[in-house]
Amino acid sequence: MTELRAVLVDDEQLAREELGYLLGQLGGVEVVGHAGNGPEAVETIDRLQPDLVFLDVQMPGLTGFEVARRLVDAEAGAQIVFVTAFDQHAIEAFEVNAVDYLLKPVDPARLETAVQRARRRIAAERPPDASETPGLVPEQLETLLQLVSERQSRRERLAVKVGERLLLVQAEEIIHASLADETITIVTSQFTGTSNYRTLDDLQARLDPGAFWRVHRSHLVNINMIKEIVPWFSRNYILRMKDEKATEIPVSRSQTRRLREYLKI
Repeated sequence: MTELRAVLVDDEQLAREELGYLLGQLGGVEVVGHAGNGPEAVETIDRLQPDLVFLDVQMPGLTGFEVARRLVDAEAGAQIVFVTAFDQHAIEAFEVNAVDYLLKPVDPARLETAVQRARRRIAAERPPDASETPGLVPEQLETLLQLVSERQSRRERLAVKVGERLLLVQAEEIIHASLADETITIVTSQFTGTSNYRTLDDLQARLDPGAFWRVHRSHLVNINMIKEIVPWFSRNYILRMKDEKATEIPVSRSQTRRLREYLKI
C-alpha cells in the first residue's frame, strides 16, 4: 500500500496534533507538513505538493474554502478533506464526489473512511505510468464551494434562549459569546441569553470569520463591537466590549499578535 503524503491545516495546534496522532494510529499516511492559517496553508501545499490535505474550514487569513479556491485555480495536485464543525444540515453541501469532510471532534472510523476514499480517487485519477500527481476536479469542487457559500449567506440569524423565550438575533448584533460551566452565554446590546450550541467551535462555524474572532479559548468576540483595548501585563491586552456592562475579555498570547497586526498597534 502506497503511503500518502498529507498536510494538516488548522489554526488550533492541538487539533493538528490530535489529527496527526489519529493518522499515525491508522497508518498509511505520512504527515509531511502543518499550517496554522490560510496563507501559510497555500504556501505549504505549493511547496510540499502533498497527495492529501486536511483543511480546517474556519481559519484566520483565509478560510478553508478560500484556500480550496486558490488550489483549484493553481491546479494543485491534492485531494482535500474538509474538517468542520458544521451541523448535519450544512454537511449536505459536502456530499460532492471530488472531496470529503470530517466533523469535529474527528471520529477514527470516519477518518479511515475518508482516507480510503481519497486513496481510491487518487488511484482512479492517476495515469498508467503513475508519474503525475492526481488533481482536484475543479467543476465538482466549485459546486461544493458555491453550495456552502449559499448556505452560509442564509445563516444570518441565531436562536438565543432568554428565560423561557427563544429569541432570534442577527449575527452582527452579537457583541461577544463566552463559555463557562459547559454553557455558552451570548451578549447583545439588548439582552443576554444562552445558546444551544455545545462548543464555541460549533458557534463560530455559523458566524463570519472576518468579524468574529476566538481571542481566547473561552471567548468569541465581534471585533466590530470592541470599545477599548486595554494594555495588560506581558504585552497582552484586555478587550473592553460595547455591551452595557463594558465586559472585559482577555486576549490569549497566541491571538495578541494577530490583534496587533490587524489594528496596527
